Amino acid sequence: MTEIAFRLGLRNRFRGLTQREGLLIHGPAGWAEWSPFAEYTYPEIGNWWRATWEASQLGFPSPVRDRIPVNVTVPALGPQAAFDLVAASGCTTAKVKVAEPGQVEGDDLARVEAVRAALGSAGRIRVDANGAWSVDDALRRLRQLNRFELEYAEQPCATATELAQLRRQLARRGVAVLIAADESIRRAGDPEQVVALEAADVAVLKVQPLGGVRRCLELADRLGLPVVVSSALESSVGLAAGVALAAALPELPYACGLNTATMFTTDVTDEPLVAEAGHIVVRPVVVSGSGWQADAETTDAWRARRDGLPESLRRNGE
Repeated sequence: MTEIAFRLGLRNRFRGLTQREGLLIHGPAGWAEWSPFAEYTYPEIGNWWRATWEASQLGFPSPVRDRIPVNVTVPALGPQAAFDLVAASGCTTAKVKVAEPGQVEGDDLARVEAVRAALGSAGRIRVDANGAWSVDDALRRLRQLNRFELEYAEQPCATATELAQLRRQLARRGVAVLIAADESIRRAGDPEQVVALEAADVAVLKVQPLGGVRRCLELADRLGLPVVVSSALESSVGLAAGVALAAALPELPYACGLNTATMFTTDVTDEPLVAEAGHIVVRPVVVSGSGWQADAETTDAWRARRDGLPESLRRNGE
């Protein structure tokens, strides 16, 4: 197998990151990406490798659609920068980062207001707090933000129990904001708890953290919730797996969070997976170009991290 480490710069700080690293693997089925975040350890990163093994060794299930509707992702920018980003995106749905450390409520309101202005009244806005709020804070903030007609709020609180409490309180107060679960599905160890507690209206699925396209399809069937496929801030090679999942789902009622290649200053291919008129075409990605390859020290570090996985997992994806 061919292995190449990559390092991509971000146009704006996102999740505290200014660059993204990972390892590209080429196997019989094509290119795959392994890029668990630095703070993740085994066994959590085992699922990331299972997804990489699947993509490089097995390929993806057959698609039922040839293009995927996607949102534009808006980092914690100022209002004018957020407006400009959305206006230039060609997308009719925007996912807006809120609850950024160091910012205040007024920053979130100004950003979402600018995004609404850029989209117009027909556009859809979803906000993502990455579990930063308490139930009380989430209730108050979502009541404020819903003046801009939110499509849904993604992971406003940290746990499935809190999401369930928030969802009930929103309903009691007549606040029509759907709740989407992300971390409560991919990091909780018990994704079915989201359904058991009636904690969410929408399931956000990410291929690498959940162990591959086939595992995600099985999970979506078990959960029985509408699905939004999102990226884990991957290169176009990693995004191709997310696109494959979105293409294989029986139903796809929401735009997906897969247009994140636009957040990088470069990519691992000369033909990045980016949206045109709000859609990404389903196609394979071929690694090419220059300026993204990591140095020898970074490459060795990623290989050492991979070699720390159990041998059966490395070789067989098990």
